Amino acid sequence: MDSESSKSAFNQIMEAINAKGVNMIGLHGMPGVGKTTLAKEVGKHAREQKLFDKVVMFTMSQNPNIRTIQDKVAEMFGLNFDKNTEEGRAEELFRSMQRVNKILVIVDDLWEEFKMESIGIPFGDDHEGCKILLTTRRQQVCTKMNCKEIQLGILSKDEAWVLFRDKAGLEDDCSTLNDVAKEVAAQCKGLPLAIVVVAKALKGESLNEWRDANQRFKDSTHLYDEEVLGGVLEPLKLSYDYLKKGINQMTGINDIQMCFLLCSLFPEDEEIDTEILITCGIGVGLFPYVSLIEDKRKKIVEALKKLKKSGLLLETDGADTIRIHDVIRDFAHWLTSTGENRFMVKDTLKEWPHMDESYTAIALWNCSSIIKIFPDKVEFSKLKTLFLVGERKRKRDDFLVVFGTFFEEMKALQVLLLQRVSFSLKGLPSLPNLKTLWCYKCRLKNFSSSLTNMRSLEILALIGTEIDEISEELVKLSALKYLRLSNVGVEREMNIPPNLVSRLTSLQELHVISANNLNLLELKSLSRLTALSLELSANQIPLEDFVLPKLQRYGVVVGEIYAVNREAFIRTLVILDYSSSLSAFNNLFCNVEELILWDVGGQKNIVPSIDEMGVNELTSLHLASCDDMEFLIDTKNDQGSTVAFSNLVELKISSMVSLKGLCYGVSPTRFLQNLKQVSIKDCEELQVIFQIDKLSERMKYQTPLLSNLTELSLHSLPKLKMIWEVKPSHRAIASLQSLKVVRIESCHNLKTIFSPCLALSMLHLQELDISYCDRLEQVIGFGQEGEIIENDCLLYCWPKLRVLSIHHCESLKYISTNTLIQSLESVYIENCHQLIQIYNMEQNIVLPELGSQESLTNLKLILLPELKYMWNGPNHYLHRVEITKCDKLTYLFSEITARTLVHLQFLEIRNCYSLEHLIGEAENMDEIDISNTKDQSPLFLPNLKGVRIAKCENLKYLCSSQALPYLESIEIEDCPRLIQIFNMEKNKDGFGLQNDSSLCCWPKLRSLRIQYCPNLKYVCATTWTQGLQSLESVYITECSQLIQVFNMEQNKHGQDIVLPELGSQNDSSLCCWPKLRSLRIQYCPNLKYVCATTWTQGLQSLESVYITECSQLIQVFNMEQNKHGQDIVLPELGSQNHCWTKLKTLQIEDCQLLKYMFANTLSQGFPLLESLYLKNCPQLLQVFSSTEERDVIGDHILLNVPLLKNLEVSNCPQISCFIVQAQHIEELVLSNVGNSRQLCNTDVPVLNEGCIVVGNHEEVFQVQGGYSFSSIKKLKLRNLFEARVIWNDFAQVVTLENLTTLTLSDCKKLRYIFSPMMARSLSHLKDLSIEGCEEIERLILDKDQVSSSSSNGDTSHQPMSFRNLTWITVTNCKNLNSLFPFGFVPVLPMLESLIVKRNSKLEQVFELEKKVEVVAEEKMKFDNLKGLLLEELPGLIQFCPKGYHFVFPEMMQLKVRDCPKLTTGFFIDSQRFVHCKTKMVEQDAVEESTTVQNAIFNENIDWNRCLRESQLPHIT
Repeated sequence: MDSESSKSAFNQIMEAINAKGVNMIGLHGMPGVGKTTLAKEVGKHAREQKLFDKVVMFTMSQNPNIRTIQDKVAEMFGLNFDKNTEEGRAEELFRSMQRVNKILVIVDDLWEEFKMESIGIPFGDDHEGCKILLTTRRQQVCTKMNCKEIQLGILSKDEAWVLFRDKAGLEDDCSTLNDVAKEVAAQCKGLPLAIVVVAKALKGESLNEWRDANQRFKDSTHLYDEEVLGGVLEPLKLSYDYLKKGINQMTGINDIQMCFLLCSLFPEDEEIDTEILITCGIGVGLFPYVSLIEDKRKKIVEALKKLKKSGLLLETDGADTIRIHDVIRDFAHWLTSTGENRFMVKDTLKEWPHMDESYTAIALWNCSSIIKIFPDKVEFSKLKTLFLVGERKRKRDDFLVVFGTFFEEMKALQVLLLQRVSFSLKGLPSLPNLKTLWCYKCRLKNFSSSLTNMRSLEILALIGTEIDEISEELVKLSALKYLRLSNVGVEREMNIPPNLVSRLTSLQELHVISANNLNLLELKSLSRLTALSLELSANQIPLEDFVLPKLQRYGVVVGEIYAVNREAFIRTLVILDYSSSLSAFNNLFCNVEELILWDVGGQKNIVPSIDEMGVNELTSLHLASCDDMEFLIDTKNDQGSTVAFSNLVELKISSMVSLKGLCYGVSPTRFLQNLKQVSIKDCEELQVIFQIDKLSERMKYQTPLLSNLTELSLHSLPKLKMIWEVKPSHRAIASLQSLKVVRIESCHNLKTIFSPCLALSMLHLQELDISYCDRLEQVIGFGQEGEIIENDCLLYCWPKLRVLSIHHCESLKYISTNTLIQSLESVYIENCHQLIQIYNMEQNIVLPELGSQESLTNLKLILLPELKYMWNGPNHYLHRVEITKCDKLTYLFSEITARTLVHLQFLEIRNCYSLEHLIGEAENMDEIDISNTKDQSPLFLPNLKGVRIAKCENLKYLCSSQALPYLESIEIEDCPRLIQIFNMEKNKDGFGLQNDSSLCCWPKLRSLRIQYCPNLKYVCATTWTQGLQSLESVYITECSQLIQVFNMEQNKHGQDIVLPELGSQNDSSLCCWPKLRSLRIQYCPNLKYVCATTWTQGLQSLESVYITECSQLIQVFNMEQNKHGQDIVLPELGSQNHCWTKLKTLQIEDCQLLKYMFANTLSQGFPLLESLYLKNCPQLLQVFSSTEERDVIGDHILLNVPLLKNLEVSNCPQISCFIVQAQHIEELVLSNVGNSRQLCNTDVPVLNEGCIVVGNHEEVFQVQGGYSFSSIKKLKLRNLFEARVIWNDFAQVVTLENLTTLTLSDCKKLRYIFSPMMARSLSHLKDLSIEGCEEIERLILDKDQVSSSSSNGDTSHQPMSFRNLTWITVTNCKNLNSLFPFGFVPVLPMLESLIVKRNSKLEQVFELEKKVEVVAEEKMKFDNLKGLLLEELPGLIQFCPKGYHFVFPEMMQLKVRDCPKLTTGFFIDSQRFVHCKTKMVEQDAVEESTTVQNAIFNENIDWNRCLRESQLPHIT
């Protein structure tokens, strides 16, 4: 039940989840108020709405097990841990979760402040997309963890009474009973948990019982732990006390109560295995008056059902587990904290607790293997139940080690449950009263010798446990009634000694659930056996006349299979890959409930071949690959008395090559009368499934055939002609009244699905899915029946059909003929080439309220080339429409339908060639009565949120409606004939648009995206400027006729004018787009304005502007007019300067007529600007202008942009110079800026802070006030004809440690690039390109040229090395003398490419830093150089300095051309490594080697490693 408090909390949580900056939400409230339920609901909602990529939920509880939680979370993310420590696993999980964008983590039942990082959950700054919702009983936990706090309150008095009345089964009247019940309900304090358990406890009780309960509430002393149990204790106590019938002498309390208390021994929030619970219950003596284990089992199962009905236990998804609510578990612990039955439960144990000997039950879970003082012996004289469980760890060998002496003083012990425990050498001591021993994943040494100490043992379970052997000693357990063995020992197959089992004559249940060597003949001796679980191989079944005994429960599996449950919960028989006689199983066939036969040969049918009695207890049958089977049943020789398959509920058949049908002959009595689910696939001979024409006369007096069928799935049945062979006369004996889901795929011979008489009965059909049925013509097969149905209504009613999915049915013409489908929610139809119309209604049928598609919410049509129209009736619920490749559709909806589409929110249309507009004109409007049509809207599509249209070649406009109050996004792409989105030319709608109603009003439009619409002139012809209050994003590209995005240039008579008549209007005529964040327009050659008359304060959210290739654009925001509409250089707005407080990116490219960008902007007006790009705008005069004196220095506008990282101004020759203060600049590109003569050489004032001069001036950077520009990474300067220095570095503050790319081009007057100190800081420079810098003599200023004032911190003694420089290009620098100074360290260790061309005065590439007398040849490797190009260098004398020998092991290409003076020679060695050396002149003392003499000098070289022939000489 949804209470006001839970609705409010839910809404608050969803709001917080969607809010930015909130990463942790804390839901707190009293115990039992419903926090977990609400958290699960939030998780379910988040999954269904796809709000997150992953939703994870786990429970912390009072003693959280971190490893278990990590395992659960890791499973959700598909992570397998490599590390074993909690910290290592946390780190792996942390990284894995960071890779997922959006995650919701729900942490249930947190008791104290906790660091999520210790599990491995990233949030906050580590992962902004991860949201955490935690639930807790303690508000202070939320406060300490800085949560957004949300309280879940209790139910109101009225809500509490409604819930109580419902759960107690009370009538809503004014009886005395209800008066008392209301008082009892009030005692539950509005807590849902308390209300449910009390109401269920008192349900059906007498008035006196109700009065007694009410009095007990009033008399209660309220002695309890307020924080742990709060107001639920008394209600729970009352519910517990009502489990009162019959006190057990052994336990001192009622058996059902004891069963409940046993459940509290298990860990918090863990599902409890009922088999373990049953065996423990038997061990402690529940139901002592019942002797057989099977009967005790039934009693305990019945008790658990009562506890679930009373609300004290909870259902789980599995049939074999139950769960207990954490608050109810706390209540059970409170009950067992005193009195006769004292329990202790520890969920995680790191240290041995203090305990006295009065406990009757102890459960120690997750005991660490490093417990310091684990006692050798403890005295617990009253202890009857002990659960001892080691820690969950990945390593199998991690056991909790316990000495056998530990148990010596536990003589009263009846139940011992051990998990992950290892015994020492002595084994178990004498435990004379032990009834149940359950061992899971243990290591028990000397186990066989311990068996003599457990003479009373009745139940023994060894699962995944290592013991010395399965021993003959078992025979000494004379009382043993229950034996469970699974994966015992270390071998793959369990070795059971011969003749052992046959001597365990007291056995009532035997469960051997893994490969074994058991001799089945031994089972004959077990006369008391009632239950058997067994895994067998085929060769274990004796060949002689052996028959398995009759059993009440069994799970027998013959052959290896992994997906089948071997437990004997229901009677299950699984036989795989078996071709011998099945006679050994005769006693099982007669009462089998689940039968699975895979690859079983030799049987033509089930009845009579396998069982003559008709397998009438069978509920589930699964047949696969039984190649000889032709039918389920053969009745040809039957005398008419057979009852067969009368309880079959589920039928699965697959890959049965000989199957011809279900029944051969007349169908027997009650045949398939309970059948609910049918799945048949890959049966190539099957032609008919249900042959109803072969029914016997007696069927007329029974439940109609197939009347319980709910789900039908047919797949890959190539010869299937009909599903049901039925005649009209059989309507009384066959019905599909329960059918809900039909799925049919790849049945290529099928022409119809339903016969008319069966179609009439399908009142509960919910889902119809048909695919790849090539010959299917009709869903309902008219004209297929031999006789006419008289007096039958021709209208077929499927009132509950919700989902209709049909695809790849190429012959289908109509989907539904004369069918009233009132609840249809989703239609998906694809690739049905003959489909003409979806709903074909006969003319003479009157539809109630025209209601053909009343509830349809989703419609998806794909590739229906013949579809011309859909339907004419109203639709009040249609939510989403997607249409793709329906080439003959000229419109989507008739006007009648369109008027009722009041809930349509999303519309997507693609590749519909003939579509002209969405709404068709009604042909005979006068004849159509729409007076009954509800929710008729005066607007078309009033709730439309999203429109997406692509590749509709003939679309002219969408519709005439302009007022779309909920429209959030418009996307239109590639519609070449689209002129306007909404047509305002004619007003045929009859709605009388008047005054402002003719203006577009889209108050919620967030996103506008239009691409490739060459005829579009306006997005909307007349837009109300205030009607775009929510617009966040505009993206328009390749709309060649677009003049203006929003056209407001009409006077009140609707005439086009060049500029708006603003004379008599106030500011309300100005555009105000307060939420516009992104504006992107490209390739719109006729666009003049984005919007005329924009109020700049109306753009306060603008973050990014990108405009390119708009050759007619004059202004982005047209604000430069006076009130007479005349153009002026600056607006007459007085002192109205503006701030663009959120603008981060401004990029304008290729706008040939653009003159102004931002008028009247303060210098401080761009506090967040990060990127500014202005390219190819030849008429651009001003980007920024200001009327504030402090913003203008001389002729320059000052711009303070503290966060600017990227600045590019290229090919804007008319631009006024401006000065930028940006200390974090990372990328600067200046090219052809302000090169018009009148703008050059204006003096730049010296500021007291560092700045960048954007213009054509001597100095690019002004270095002042400690600015170092150290963050710059890319610097590109082109065509700056006046620039003489990039930075005046005499202040020694410029360090360029982050510079990676430097490009200089056509800076004719530039004299040098780096000072020596600056050059030594270039540790990250990778790419250096210099071209056309005619005045440069040296790249690095000689230290002699550096003024003495900068000598402080001299580093000239350090060798110079550019350790990351990779690519170098130097061309057309006619005064350059040398490139790089050369010392004793590799100057360019990472160099890959060196290109030097057309530098006429260049004499040497590498110049020695000091003149050193060469004593011996120095060899130097360039390990990475792949390409070297030296061209047109008439002055080049040497490439490498004299006395040096360069080696290039990776060289791929070497090109030397027109270097006539070059004295450096090149050659290759046997490894094809390239070498080079420079000739010594004659006066040098060192004699040249033959190597140099043989090398190539001053000749043209064009060498490539890949070519076999080499120009270079080979020299050893």
